[in-house]
This record gives sequence, C-alpha cells and structure tokens, in this order.
Amino acid sequence: MTQWIALSKTDHAYHHYWGRDGYHFASDQQVVPVLLAELGKLLPHYALGFVKEGERYQPVAITGLGQGNLYLHPEGKWLGNYVPAALRGYPFRLAQQEDQTVLCVAQDHLTGDDVAKPLFDNDGNLAKTVSDTLEFLKQCEQSRQVTNACVQKLADAGVIEAWPLQIGRGDDQQPLKVNGLHRISEQALNALDAETLHGLRGGPLSLAYAQMLSTHQLSELTKRAELLAQVGGTNEVPENLDSVLDGMGDDDDLMFDFDS
Repeated sequence: MTQWIALSKTDHAYHHYWGRDGYHFASDQQVVPVLLAELGKLLPHYALGFVKEGERYQPVAITGLGQGNLYLHPEGKWLGNYVPAALRGYPFRLAQQEDQTVLCVAQDHLTGDDVAKPLFDNDGNLAKTVSDTLEFLKQCEQSRQVTNACVQKLADAGVIEAWPLQIGRGDDQQPLKVNGLHRISEQALNALDAETLHGLRGGPLSLAYAQMLSTHQLSELTKRAELLAQVGGTNEVPENLDSVLDGMGDDDDLMFDFDS
C-alpha cells in the first residue's frame, strides 16, 4: 500500500521526486473512482458502477475482473484512450490533515537525488510541475464534492441497488460472478414521483443514465481479458487496446477540461 508524505517547505525544500512512469501503481485496481465532470470521456470506454464505502456510494469505472487491471500494459502504459482523472495526479494526492487539506507525495517517489524533479524552486515556491498538479488535484476535489452530492441524492431517492453481476466467459466456462458492485435500478428510477424526479434533474440524472448506458461496455472487459490472455508476452500486447477494440483518441494529461 502506498505511503503518503505531507509536503513541507521546511522539510522538503531541497528534496526531489521521481515522476510517474506509467501506471504500475494501479496494477491491482479492479475499479477506479470517477467524477461527474468526466462522464462524457468515460462512457465510450468503461462500464460504470458504484461501490459502497460505509454509508456512502462511490461511482467507479470497472477496470478488472478479479485478475489484475485489464487496462494496464505489463510495462505500465494505460491500455485505453482516456485515463480516469483519479490516476493522473500520481505520485501526488490531497489529504486531510487536522483541519486543512495538504499536498502529499508517494513516499517511494520522494528522493534527495538532484537528478530527479525538484519539489520547490529556488524561491521556495512549489516547482511548476508540482504547482500544476496541485491545481489539477484541487479541481478534481471540487468536482468530487459535486459528484458525491449527486450520488447522495440518488441514494436518498432509493434508486441504487446491489448489482448481481455475472459476466459470460464462453460456452465451456461458468459465468464470472463480480461481487460488491451496485447499479442504478431502472425500475426504481421509473417509479419515482414527479417531485422526486424533478429533484434529480441535472447531475444526479446524468450520472444515473450514464451508469445504465455504460453497461454495454461489459463485453469489452471480456474482450480485453481474452486478448491479454492470448498475447501473453509483454512485447506482444498492443500499446493501445482501444485501437483493437474500435477506440479513438488519447488523454492522460493534467487537464480538467473534460469536454475538450
């Protein structure tokens, strides 16, 4: 598990960090948290669902079927045309420390080696790449708060249900059962009274319909698993599986303009 260190100008003024070299850190992630603002980018490439964290639900993109991340090349390249925002700030993240939000760096990326990237400039300010990442993370956090509020409205309306997901694996194999996911109940959504439905207009309904529409991407997960199993060796895996699966485009920059 990643250990996070809160950045301090006092403690880290002369420290450096190793930048993200691929997405190896996400190799075991079966789901990735997603934001309302990136739904348009996610829909062509991911099946979406919800996971329950305590009493709250978190919208996620499904990236695995129990045997590793199906969107990850063995060498760390993301095998998809859009990388979810939750992954793109690494090796940095925001965290709550007492009553304030602080910028943290993954401990194994922190170094005193001046060949690596500096955390601070000569004036004691955050280096530009770090400052840009901080701004990106702040915008993601703002969108996350909006996303959480929308999900809570859906939960309060009673339209999120457990998802007994089973994915076929061919005629000679038993379907794969995926536990722990939740989905929008179309039946419950259609049964809402006019006043409740009106209260879901905008973000909550966008999220609900996006999740339901995204389920056609479940077959792509199966295709990814089959293709990765067939090619086996690292050098034989296409660098962009979306090109094999009729995808298009590329986006793993620190951009928050998800509609661009």
